[in-house]
Amino acid sequence: MTPDQSLSSYDYHLPPERIAQTPVTPRDRSRLLVLDSPTSFQHQRFYQLVDWLQPNDLLVMNNTKVIPARLHGRKTTGAPVEVLLLEEKSAHIWLALVKPGKRFTLGSEVVFTAPNDLSQTLKATVTDRDPETGGRFLEFQLPANQSLWSVLDEFGEIPFPPYVTDSEAAPDQYQTIYADTPGAVAAPTAGLHFTPDLFEQLDQKGINTTFVTLHVGVGTFRPVEVEDITAHDMHYEWIDVPAETIEKIRETKAKGGRVIAVGTTVVRSLEGMAAASRGELQPFRGRTNLFIYPGYQWQVVDGLITNFHLPKSSLLMLVSALISRERLLAVYQEAIAQEYRFYSFGDAMLILPEAKYFSSQGL
Repeated sequence: MTPDQSLSSYDYHLPPERIAQTPVTPRDRSRLLVLDSPTSFQHQRFYQLVDWLQPNDLLVMNNTKVIPARLHGRKTTGAPVEVLLLEEKSAHIWLALVKPGKRFTLGSEVVFTAPNDLSQTLKATVTDRDPETGGRFLEFQLPANQSLWSVLDEFGEIPFPPYVTDSEAAPDQYQTIYADTPGAVAAPTAGLHFTPDLFEQLDQKGINTTFVTLHVGVGTFRPVEVEDITAHDMHYEWIDVPAETIEKIRETKAKGGRVIAVGTTVVRSLEGMAAASRGELQPFRGRTNLFIYPGYQWQVVDGLITNFHLPKSSLLMLVSALISRERLLAVYQEAIAQEYRFYSFGDAMLILPEAKYFSSQGL
């Protein structure tokens, strides 16, 4: 097992005060660490992104929208419980992460109350356990012609990540401004930095945009728990890479432009599409469990915009596959020293294609 295959090689210490609790305003005033060569980097602001991209470049974004997936309720015994909806499995039945798990025994009933109208209630029954996620299948008691989607806004709340414990952020600050396809339980956070003004500047420079959909779920955040990371099984996630996006990628590459993924979910969508199509550029709708770590052979993506990720996470491994684990960890130490803000509400990195290859000469 090489160091790149060892889980402990992806660890780093992050001072707790570096975990961003509230995003900056305006969104594009966040900081941007630009890796512009194998050995150099630049400290910028996100609104300066336009200066680092070229005409005919293509930004690919994830248009998923975070749903009000966190519900608070009580068992019929009165004990408080919480669920995080993950995925609709069939009519009225959802897979959910639950806590405390011991209270969600098979057959038990949970009653949820609408936060803004205590007279409204919603009941669900635990029908099964999911061994893959450790979650539960909940069957919600609704009229046959009504789905849970129609009442989610009344009973649920937008779920902030567990490390965001003292935030002043409004729920819409945890949505990209282009989110339009509901289904995620977490935001594709690299896209949170974009503003209408920045999009206008990108358009004026001839930088194109297009979209994929990956509903961010448990697979993105599931911890890697085996020391040999090659033995880690990624959870499947559903992706949609439409024909329009494929055509734009083809046009970009034909003109010598660069495909820049906005976030790791876009990387997984585009590279997952390529894996499913055996390296071809083809529209794809389906599931992927692609796990990207150093040694991966890139098929579509040239560059990446991404936030700073948790130690020992599959996301850290994915970015390491682009610029090497050694360089990424060195860059993270620089970001910590310069007091960058980490994780979902934090600052961003831009990895340009020229920085994809590692050099031992420094950052």
